[in-house]
Amino acid sequence: MTPKISIIIPMYNVEKYLVRCLDSVKNQTFSDWVAICVDDGSPDNSGKIAEEYAKADKRFIVVHKENGGLSDARNAGMKYVKSEYVMFLDSDDFIHPQTMEIAYKLAENNKSDIVSFTYDRIYRPLLMVRHVLHMDTDNVKPFGINKRYNIDKIATRTTDDVFEYATERTHNRTNRNRKWLIKHCQVWKNLYKTSLIKDTPFIKGILFEDFPWWSMIMLKRPRVTVAPLPLYYYIPNFGGIVLSAKQLRIMKSLCTGIKAAYRLYAAQADVEQMKKWQSLFMWYFVNWAFRKLKYLQLPEEIESARAEFVEMNKMGIFDSVPDEWYDLRNKIYEFIGANR
Repeated sequence: MTPKISIIIPMYNVEKYLVRCLDSVKNQTFSDWVAICVDDGSPDNSGKIAEEYAKADKRFIVVHKENGGLSDARNAGMKYVKSEYVMFLDSDDFIHPQTMEIAYKLAENNKSDIVSFTYDRIYRPLLMVRHVLHMDTDNVKPFGINKRYNIDKIATRTTDDVFEYATERTHNRTNRNRKWLIKHCQVWKNLYKTSLIKDTPFIKGILFEDFPWWSMIMLKRPRVTVAPLPLYYYIPNFGGIVLSAKQLRIMKSLCTGIKAAYRLYAAQADVEQMKKWQSLFMWYFVNWAFRKLKYLQLPEEIESARAEFVEMNKMGIFDSVPDEWYDLRNKIYEFIGANR
């Protein structure tokens, strides 16, 4: 029989974390799932570990492919999805035991295309503090991992206007909506109807692929149920300083995402959707991309960055600007030598 939920787990160099990740799926209180583990050409034992799970439990499926990056791995996993719903789980993270049970029931009860939960906002800072203090971070359990929820008593809000609640802003817009905001655009803190996302692939080869993908999904006007529960446990990156070349790649990835999403909104969005998307998402990523300039060291890196902003200006991306971003636009115009 076709499972109700597929969970796609891209894997690359995660043998240290993978058992915890896969165990969190295996130990779900909801049993009607299949885990599609995509071995993205990992040079470590990630693929072998996943194969052991597949031998013991047929609900685990392992797909081996050449390395193509996170977006490519997620796209490869989507090809195997036959279920009505789909989730994404990064292989160095893990989920609460009731995640699927809660998300599925809320989706069915509210006829929702998306059920949005959140990540544990205490666990991640705790790990970062322990890392700075040179304390163990591998065996620390979240405080809420053993909490059990009565699904019938979970407070939720369902909307047909995702733009009313989704935002990249770090501050709260109104006290009324504070609890219900869908903060940021990580793809792994949602359950999706497969029919909603199956024809929207992630952009291959870029970093921060979540932003353009989520922007494109919002444009489809999905019905969304918000359940602000900390069901996802996100492991921070403990890496050091990012080198200049990596900063350039980050900047160009952000620009690629901005351009891809803008083209779609320019073609399909109504005036109000475009205005909200630009205000609540696009300009935050423009700002993020522009801030990367201070890390660039080589003249050719700076010129490569300039070319990205010149192209975005020609596309009209900077034509409409909220009041809070006027100074940023002026700095961009100065950088590219454009007339105001």
